[in-house]
Amino acid sequence: MSKRDYYLILGVERNASEAEIKKAFKRLAMKYHPDRNPDDESAEAKFKEAKEAYDVLSDSQKRAAYDQFGHAGVDASMGGGGGFHAGAGSFSDIFGDVFGDIFGGGRSENRAYRGADLRYQLELSLEEAVRGTTVKIRYPTTVVCTACDGTGARPGSKPATCPTCGGQGQVRVQQGFFSVQQTCPRCHGRGQIITDPCSACHGEGRVQENKTLSVKVPAGVDEGDRIRLSGEGEVGENGGPPGDLYVQIHVRPHPIFQRRDNDLYCEVPISFTTAALGGELEVPTLDGNVKLKIPPETQSEKQFRLRGKGVAPVRGGGTGDLICKVVLETPVNLNREQKELLREFERSMADNAHTHRPKTHSWLDGVKKFFDDLTG
Repeated sequence: MSKRDYYLILGVERNASEAEIKKAFKRLAMKYHPDRNPDDESAEAKFKEAKEAYDVLSDSQKRAAYDQFGHAGVDASMGGGGGFHAGAGSFSDIFGDVFGDIFGGGRSENRAYRGADLRYQLELSLEEAVRGTTVKIRYPTTVVCTACDGTGARPGSKPATCPTCGGQGQVRVQQGFFSVQQTCPRCHGRGQIITDPCSACHGEGRVQENKTLSVKVPAGVDEGDRIRLSGEGEVGENGGPPGDLYVQIHVRPHPIFQRRDNDLYCEVPISFTTAALGGELEVPTLDGNVKLKIPPETQSEKQFRLRGKGVAPVRGGGTGDLICKVVLETPVNLNREQKELLREFERSMADNAHTHRPKTHSWLDGVKKFFDDLTG
């Protein structure tokens, strides 16, 4: 049975951050964990599904393999799938840090956070996509402010300890019988405040700039494929690792060829004479022109397959084919003599129409039978 998309299971976008993926899993596990739904097989199945999706998407290497190859890229490493098992953790194991956010402890907002992933749409010609290429791209991103080395403070000064929370990043608030620990409203959990902010980044520690990269596009990429450039996304917060850049491939329409999977398709116009008597045509391929032999009595829209003249897939395997569909071209702008010759040719076939034009003859017989049945 085919598996559902892991991003769809967790309800997150394909460029979701690690924090968003973790939050989505916690929400589903709170709802479906077997400890909270005893004797409910459907809830346990949904938890297994969410746990398997989280195990893949929370691991950067597994996620990269899944993004590139789908389930086939991670099934082998997971031994046929994740699922709920002895190591899946009890309800309290999984959600201890959730309750810690509310009742004491909690997580510090001052810890390092991974930077956001970015997406860039790269437009290629069919030839570039099939053969591979190297292109330079320029895109906006955030980088560490060089003026303050990412501290946010003006050079020569330092961030000061937050007087509200004493550098803890959290404050305790009394709510009825409970004492609830919350993020410090003044320093927003950082434990420090910038009293003399850097003029370049205005205290953020990061600045926006345009970045230029050289991207190697492998041969055989197709519309919608993505190239992941690790660490080329936005810089992380508080010294966290940068995000990734995903280069989305868009292939421009080609004037001659259409691509379907690894095969190329094209239409080849042929004259009435060539279709009737046969002949030889030159047809284009991405590697140059080749000869295509047309047998006598070829009908319009007949397809001819040229083996190995298609696309070599990016993930390996056999090269596709070029499928040429011949299309009969009706002559235009005929002079009087040419028209008369065609009428004479038509009259010459009148006595043996069923021999020379079997499809027409068969169709007319079918029409006659249809009307005979109506009137009968």
